[in-house]
Amino acid sequence: MSAQYVELLNQSLAEFPSDVNVSFEFFPPNSEQMVTTLWNSIERLKGLSPKFVSVTYGTNASTRDRTHRVIQDIVEKTDLTAVPHLTCIDTSIDEINEIADNYWNLGIRHILALRGDLPKGAPNPDIYADHLVETLKKRHDFDISVAAYPEVHPDAKNGQADLLHLRRKVDAGANLAISQFFFDIEAFLRFRDRCVAVGIEAEIVPGILPVSNYESLVKFAGPLNVKIPSWLHKRYEGLENDPETRNLVGASIAIDMVRVLRKEGIKDFHFYTLNRSELTYAICHTLGLRPTINTK
Repeated sequence: MSAQYVELLNQSLAEFPSDVNVSFEFFPPNSEQMVTTLWNSIERLKGLSPKFVSVTYGTNASTRDRTHRVIQDIVEKTDLTAVPHLTCIDTSIDEINEIADNYWNLGIRHILALRGDLPKGAPNPDIYADHLVETLKKRHDFDISVAAYPEVHPDAKNGQADLLHLRRKVDAGANLAISQFFFDIEAFLRFRDRCVAVGIEAEIVPGILPVSNYESLVKFAGPLNVKIPSWLHKRYEGLENDPETRNLVGASIAIDMVRVLRKEGIKDFHFYTLNRSELTYAICHTLGLRPTINTK
């Protein structure tokens, strides 16, 4: 191995950030097997001292109940800061206030407020995420995160309208925005600059999705208006029946994204774990995060 190669390798390794903060998203399980998978992931990732862990919230009552149970278990069984997602689709103001009271009494002080997915064929709702933020802030002094869309929300009229809606959410009381996952780093950085230009002062945290299955990604990225770059397709080409290599590729892409974004001054990153810890843990380890002792 030449001295020049060793020097380049050491320089590359030295470029990895060592001061990043992370948070993780999970979803409520719908089977006993998935319960085990979820808690194995929580146990593995909690040692990395995330700023918080969030739990998604569905549009039907059974999914919502599962979210509440997972949040309560996280509060009671771990020292993690639990952040429940809360949507306002098909939910009255009275119901929202009741949920907010229950969470506040449980010790929850941070909520991720979302409009929620519209059922197919449903008319436009009477309440949007900015109204939800305002309702929650009036009820209790929560920290509130909201969603941001670097490549524009699929229901938005255009990018400017989407940006102004984010501004309304922040003006209503949100103090953090977590982005939809993306792969076009330039698109995210342009979005961040546009947020500053319209007076959005809340921190914009990039959402990172470690990809283990490219075909599944393509299926759900389209409806979310997430662009799949041609280079990403080439990275996964020929790996349809090779999950181990797909995982290595997915980890490499996420690590490169975080490294570039860190150079742009970003320190906080939100990982969409899909309830699997392996890829996210490997990425965080490479980025310099190490387990801490947790007695609970």
